[in-house]
Amino acid sequence: MNVDIHPSWQSHLQPEFNKPYFKDLVDFVKAEYSTHKCFPKGSEIFNAFNHCTFEDVKVVIIGQDPYHGIGQANGLCFSVNKGIPHPPSLINIFREIEQDLGFPYPKTGNLMPWAEQGVLLLNATLTVRAHQAGSHQNKGWEQFTNAVIQLISERKQNIVFLLWGGFAKKKKQIINTASNSVLETGHPSPLSANRGYWFGNKHFSKTNYLLQQAGLPAIDWKLE
Repeated sequence: MNVDIHPSWQSHLQPEFNKPYFKDLVDFVKAEYSTHKCFPKGSEIFNAFNHCTFEDVKVVIIGQDPYHGIGQANGLCFSVNKGIPHPPSLINIFREIEQDLGFPYPKTGNLMPWAEQGVLLLNATLTVRAHQAGSHQNKGWEQFTNAVIQLISERKQNIVFLLWGGFAKKKKQIINTASNSVLETGHPSPLSANRGYWFGNKHFSKTNYLLQQAGLPAIDWKLE
């Protein structure tokens, strides 16, 4: 089965695309997009991969599923298109960067510049029905994205995995922690952040320290 994904990922993920569950997943997604309003738009479903090649991956941030409001999702976890108001979790991410690195709060919520530096912004579920959070969960996306996480952790070294919240932390069991780093903290959502589980984690400076220790370029987290 052919999937519109960057060539650097194609050969690594082709075995996954050929599995029966993935064919069923494609059929489900096509049916959903033809009968309901879904996000992100079809051409952006694999944006996380198309803006961060397999060779370039240095950091992996794991989200749960795309934003389900009009015009928000753009295929990168926690990211929104330019001009779209920042959702609460993204606001808290930017506030932590302000505290951690001293960068000013950015106008744009589009995290594309991070992706293009090697940050894979991966939602566990890559599609969602409008205004129905979690509506495309348990249809096969999680099996696919788990395979992606395992692929990266087994075939690459010195990757920094950022696991935010209980859902993401469960992914640690499929990560090779002998050759990669894992940083864990609470989810940036207000529910978690307001209870003291997010702010002060310093994941952005810690990530750059780990990358530099491995002889890799740091991420420029500043968006403007």
